[in-house]
Amino acid sequence: MLSTILITTAAGATAPLIGATGYRQYRRLIHSRRIRITSPNGIDESGFTPIGGIDQWLSIRGDDRRNPILVELHGGPGASNLPYHSRTREWERHFTVVRWDMRGSGKTFAHGGPAGQGEMSLRQLERDAAEVIEHVRARLGVAEVVLVGCSFGSLVGLRLARSRPELISAYVGTDQNISGGGRNRTAYEALVDRLPRAGKRKELAAVTTMGPDRSVWTIEHYSQFNKHTVGSDPRTLDTFKRVVLGSLLSSPLHTLREVRSFIKAMDFSEQLAPEAVSVDEWAEGTTFQVPFFIFQGAHDVITPPEGVRVFFDDVTAPVKDFALIDDASHWAAFRHPDTFLELMLTKVRPLVGPTATTTLRYGTNSHGARVARTGLQL
Repeated sequence: MLSTILITTAAGATAPLIGATGYRQYRRLIHSRRIRITSPNGIDESGFTPIGGIDQWLSIRGDDRRNPILVELHGGPGASNLPYHSRTREWERHFTVVRWDMRGSGKTFAHGGPAGQGEMSLRQLERDAAEVIEHVRARLGVAEVVLVGCSFGSLVGLRLARSRPELISAYVGTDQNISGGGRNRTAYEALVDRLPRAGKRKELAAVTTMGPDRSVWTIEHYSQFNKHTVGSDPRTLDTFKRVVLGSLLSSPLHTLREVRSFIKAMDFSEQLAPEAVSVDEWAEGTTFQVPFFIFQGAHDVITPPEGVRVFFDDVTAPVKDFALIDDASHWAAFRHPDTFLELMLTKVRPLVGPTATTTLRYGTNSHGARVARTGLQL
């Protein structure tokens, strides 16, 4: 849903970076060295796997195959998590991380093109996700995986956690989406309040013309709403430029041709937006048979924590926990991967596998909050 802001920012703010080939190659080299896995019991596999009738890209990485498996469902729709390998390298010392480019996303989209993506629906993505987990279970010889739903992927994640609990040892939502069948209007109301204070009268007029009822929005409305939401909040815009776009442009796994394809994939996948907004999480069920966690950015303006907390409070699960990540809006896990890892190790890992033996080193961030220091250089 963010292809418009991605295209706008890439064209305006990062054209000099694209032109600075030497600097880009230097950053890619640094990240390439950082993500190397050399441990004797490690795994670093990637390539196309037949999933749901088409070839889809899977990456399986970790320092120790005995660690719990973490399967990510990325956001967007259409926004692969592969560019974040360098930022989340420390995760792979404690979990085997599976990143999957869904149909309509990243390398899967680049490989098959628009005509080769097959059925584009949430139900098909749910079926694909189950097949990915089955593949990983067979490949690594495990019974269950930790399922992490990121932003748009959290819509699919909730459905899979309900329908296939036997595959999942715990569900973790971050940038969790809660639509409530269109009733959750916290992001819209906050944007309408924020725009006039930012002096953005033209944008306010456009948003109020759309109205709060997303069921009547066009694809262009979704694009413009997300563009205005990101652009109206300094923390979110900074994260987008520095973390999202910065990671993509310096990714050793993506050529410039693949960067362009990455953006095209997001534009192609926006067709899923109307279906995503129609999801009613309460109607689909608030009872989960697996441990249930939400780790949300404290200042998320795209999927505000207030609306997510309302759903969380109604959830029944064997174990559940809700935590806010300080100094974070959307993309919280990638803005502060050290904090997200600490939450995973202290709240999730004890439930799904052997207790981590690594001693966390603690420090404070720029806001004085206590966080684990994992050696990550931001």
